[in-house]
Amino acid sequence: MREAIMDNIVIRRETPADQRLVENLVRESFWNVYVPGCSEHYLAHRMREHPDFIPELNYVAVYDGNIVGSIMYTRAWLLGDDGEQQEIVSFGPVSVLPEYQRQGIGSALIRHTLELAGRKYEGVIIMGDPHNYCKHGFKSAMDFSVSDENGEYPFAMLALELKKGAFAGGKRTFRGSDVFIMDEADIEAFDKGFAAKEKQHRVSQDIFSIEIRAYLK
Repeated sequence: MREAIMDNIVIRRETPADQRLVENLVRESFWNVYVPGCSEHYLAHRMREHPDFIPELNYVAVYDGNIVGSIMYTRAWLLGDDGEQQEIVSFGPVSVLPEYQRQGIGSALIRHTLELAGRKYEGVIIMGDPHNYCKHGFKSAMDFSVSDENGEYPFAMLALELKKGAFAGGKRTFRGSDVFIMDEADIEAFDKGFAAKEKQHRVSQDIFSIEIRAYLK
C-alpha cells in the first residue's frame, strides 16, 4: 500500500487556492498531538504574510487529486560572538493527514525541499524529535556548538549542514523567526473558523512536555 501511494504522490508548490485546505490539513495533522487542540494551523496562516517566510520552499504533496501533506520554511540565523550573522533556514510545520502518516510522504517533502534549499542556503536548524529527523542527516545542534539564545543545548534542536563545513567556526547562537511567537487568544479566535473538534489529553503530550524541557550537557 505504501509503495502504491508513494508512486502516485505529486510534490508541487503551494498555490493561493490551496491555503485554506493546507491550514485544515495542518490542523488535522497536529490536533491533540502535542497539546490539547493545536496551534500549528494558525502558525501556517501567519507564516505566509511574515517577512521571514520563504514561499519558494512552500510545498504540498498531492495524492489522488487531494492535498495530503505540506511543508513550510522560514529564514533563521546563526549569531557569532563577533557580531557575524549567518542566514540559514528552518522548516515546520511538516504536516501529513493522519490517515496517510508513516507512509513516507513527510520524508518525501523533506528530501525534496532540502535539495532545493541547498541551492541557496548552507544549513538548516529545526526544533523536532530526533527520532523523526536523524534519518535525514540531522544531528544535535550541540555537535556543531550551536546553542539557543540562553546559551543552552535543547534536546530537540537539530542541525543539518547543506554545505559541508557550514556550521564550522566556533560557538554560535541560533535565532529563529519571531513568527513562532503567538498569542493564545489569537489561536483560539482563528480556530473558531474551523469545524469543532474536541480537545483531549494524549500520552504524546506528556512525551512532548518532557522533550521540550530536556537539555544536553
